[in-house]
Amino acid sequence: MKRRTFIKTNFTLTSGLLLFGQQACKSNNNLLQDIGLQLFSLPKMLNNDLRGSLEMISKMGYKKLELYGPYPFSSEKTIKEWEAITPQLGFSGSGFFNYNVSDFRSLLDEYGLKAKSAHIHLHTLNTRMPEVGHAARSLGLECVGIAFIPEEKRKTLDGYKRMADEFNVLGDLAKKEGLKFIYHNHGYGLKEQDDQVPMKLILDNTDPELVFFEMDIFWTTAGGANPIEYLKSYPNRYLCIHLKDMSKLVYFSKDGSNPQQWIELLPYMTNVGNGILDIKQIVYEAKKNGVQHFFVEQDMVENPKIALQASLDFLKNI
Repeated sequence: MKRRTFIKTNFTLTSGLLLFGQQACKSNNNLLQDIGLQLFSLPKMLNNDLRGSLEMISKMGYKKLELYGPYPFSSEKTIKEWEAITPQLGFSGSGFFNYNVSDFRSLLDEYGLKAKSAHIHLHTLNTRMPEVGHAARSLGLECVGIAFIPEEKRKTLDGYKRMADEFNVLGDLAKKEGLKFIYHNHGYGLKEQDDQVPMKLILDNTDPELVFFEMDIFWTTAGGANPIEYLKSYPNRYLCIHLKDMSKLVYFSKDGSNPQQWIELLPYMTNVGNGILDIKQIVYEAKKNGVQHFFVEQDMVENPKIALQASLDFLKNI
């Protein structure tokens, strides 16, 4: 080979390898695509101006949404319980915000947003799964599940065992509707009771083909557990994850079993990337172990326009 030909060939190969390396690095620097938002982050804004709020969310760069209930299809019991607490919350809007399901879907489409998951009250899932399925298919949902286990159902280990059985039934019903049932954890059930950890009891006693989970990394940490250890120990069980951060490491004052203890820790919730949680490593392990939907959730955050944009910008660059 002539010297000129050798140099030209070697330069071409080297340039190609460098370009490949740059693309690989670029890919590795963007762990997340299509980042989602749990709408309970800005309920008052949605309540007052739904269209304007969705436009803002879209312009920020969020692609997916997770909804919170109740909904038009919710059981009467669920709706009455919601109406009883709305005076304290300071807002009443939820679900489709006075739209019917088809018009709500059209509104989401207008702003390039896709609803992929919805929190639905346990009583509604148990009594109205066909109605849930119809609305979910209209919206394009993939997951439906509960935001918490009612306190009266988790007072003992036997209660948690019964919940595992109930989750298996709900998972089967959801599957028949073309959906996946998820359970979103709060901070209870993460410490040993009679030599067993209730959260692990549920994971170990539910069918992995029927029951999936949504990890909230803030509440998991506040409950004394390590999010990464759960993701590694239970691959492909966590389908969704709630991303938020903790300004300093704090734990529940007691067992994390009631809303009062949750409210005590809200001041320590901060923008993703602005706290002490190892967000990049959590996201990496989540993707590695089967998580498909990543939702920013900053519960009723003040100044959502600034806070939610900051969280999204951080996640886009990890």
